Amino acid sequence: MALPKLPLFILAPMDDVTDTVFRQIISSCASPDLCFSEFVNVEGLMSDGRKRLLRKLERSKDEPPLIAHLWGLNPDDFEEIADQVASGKLAKEIGLEDNFGGIDLNMGCPVRAVTRMGACSALMNNRDLAQDIIESTKKGAKGRLPISVKTRLGYSEIDPSWTQFLFSQNLDMLSIHLRTVKEMSLTNAHHEELERIKQERDSLSRGTLLIANGDILSRGQGDKLINKYGIDGVMIGRGVFHDPYAFSKESPWPKFTARERAELFMTHLKLYESWADKPNKGVSRLNKYAKIYINGFDGAKELRTELALAHSVQQMLDRTGAFLQQA
Repeated sequence: MALPKLPLFILAPMDDVTDTVFRQIISSCASPDLCFSEFVNVEGLMSDGRKRLLRKLERSKDEPPLIAHLWGLNPDDFEEIADQVASGKLAKEIGLEDNFGGIDLNMGCPVRAVTRMGACSALMNNRDLAQDIIESTKKGAKGRLPISVKTRLGYSEIDPSWTQFLFSQNLDMLSIHLRTVKEMSLTNAHHEELERIKQERDSLSRGTLLIANGDILSRGQGDKLINKYGIDGVMIGRGVFHDPYAFSKESPWPKFTARERAELFMTHLKLYESWADKPNKGVSRLNKYAKIYINGFDGAKELRTELALAHSVQQMLDRTGAFLQQA
């Protein structure tokens, strides 16, 4: 599957958020060029938990190309899973009509439960293992799919040697969340670092696409960064929580009525109910999404409170439906 033309506007991977249902909703509003899956652990895919994790890689035909976003510690498992993804075996097992658009390696997640294991962003401090993982993934993919990495600027502080190291790996794409691990999402993203990173890319690995992430809330803002720094694209993550039309050139979301917002949430609820194995286990997850739609109008806070008390998807549908009858 060939990548779309540049510049790329990408929906960032967010664990417990960017499942196929949410990606379908965002794509129906204003489609990104690419989507990343939720975080999928390669060791888990090689274990008895495989069936459960494969759900994170499901994709609808109505979505853009999907990049399999992988994390873990065992290079041999990365090699095996990369082969399964690149060959189409894994896509066939899930029942996908098309294969994945690429394989991305998570070397940026800052969550302590993960970094304590030595995985994801902790690989900044174990570059021999990071290199082994990249090389093993390439070996498994055998050139059949693009290989990329998503990371941050450094661990405790901005570390140019880390991005230089990654450019030396001859990746197809490098996505950089423009904060350090220590900063989490508590500071402003360092967009100014793109000037240095672009120079490094041009010097060390001109064939690697450079994608910026962090505090990019709209397509217009992304266009400005692309034009200012000459990068190849941007990722929008939390921006879609403010506006599901974030990938639109001119978003209609600020003008949406309470009815229109609640109707979009109803669509999300119904789609989730039809997709999930045990939808009622996802009620707390659905309340995270409710904050996107049930917002910006009189009565929104009260409705969100009612939804938070729901114990099933049907109760959420009933309470949203009752609101629509009065809207």
